[in-house]
Amino acid sequence: MFRTTLAFLQLPVFYLYAVSVCYSDFRIRPKYILHLLPFIVSNLILLPRFYLVDAAAKMDFILNRKTMIEMPFNHILIHIQIFAYFAAVFMLLKRAKKLYLENFAGASINSYNWLFQFTAVLGILYSVTLFKNIFKFSDYDDVFEWFKIGIILFQLFISCWYLYKALNHPGLFRNIDSNLKLVSDIVSEERNGSIVAADKQCNEELVKLKRYMAEEKPFLNPSLTIQDVSAALEIPVRDLSLLINHKLEQHFYDFVNTYRIENAMDILKDAAKSKVTILEILYEVGFNSKSSFNTAFKKHTGKTPTYYRKGL
Repeated sequence: MFRTTLAFLQLPVFYLYAVSVCYSDFRIRPKYILHLLPFIVSNLILLPRFYLVDAAAKMDFILNRKTMIEMPFNHILIHIQIFAYFAAVFMLLKRAKKLYLENFAGASINSYNWLFQFTAVLGILYSVTLFKNIFKFSDYDDVFEWFKIGIILFQLFISCWYLYKALNHPGLFRNIDSNLKLVSDIVSEERNGSIVAADKQCNEELVKLKRYMAEEKPFLNPSLTIQDVSAALEIPVRDLSLLINHKLEQHFYDFVNTYRIENAMDILKDAAKSKVTILEILYEVGFNSKSSFNTAFKKHTGKTPTYYRKGL
């Protein structure tokens, strides 16, 4: 009985895992003890009529568990926990991905897409489990058992898939600082505080930024971050983030990739470099993933790199 209540720890652990891979400054903090509450509550309600009684009473409780109010209560509680934690994980990933787009220009955005997919697959598994539990308190024991077998096989598939990804992509995630703020939050704060930057200053910083990108070509660095550009231009990260993400209405990720694609287009147009492969070009201009290069190139030009070169 105690072993079944350990299910209340699965999603809290998964949520903390998601937080740990999204944010580089993740540390176990005392506040995380609150995640134990559903597990503690589920065991506390079992104390009077199960944990604190003799063996015969325990056996009677198990044999008549379908009529015991504690069991449906625990099932309702875990269903609420499942919905709450999956909503929390999806919100976490949405925020982390947006922060990444606003502050980084590498190819690791695929990592967040993969974690989103992994969470979605887990969501399907838990949904099937919830559906299975409908039969737990019915007379269809054979259906319940077949569902259990199917879920075990599905769990095996998920485990193998996860291990395959982890072994083939050991550097899957690039953590971000959890203290970073979304541009939408910064804009809201500035409006409330009436600290909106003057247009003249914005225009000067914009000219300075574009000149730096064109002359110094920092985008050739595949690991470029907004902090790197901020340090080079001596513009505070907050102001630079507002300038790119709010004023230009582009994520930093897309802003940098625009320069990379423009550079790639120049190389593709150069007849003297017709022998240079697409793979060599993408590494030369700052990409480190063929899929991210093809996606960005098609988004910018409407064509794939190969088709673009053939059409010249």
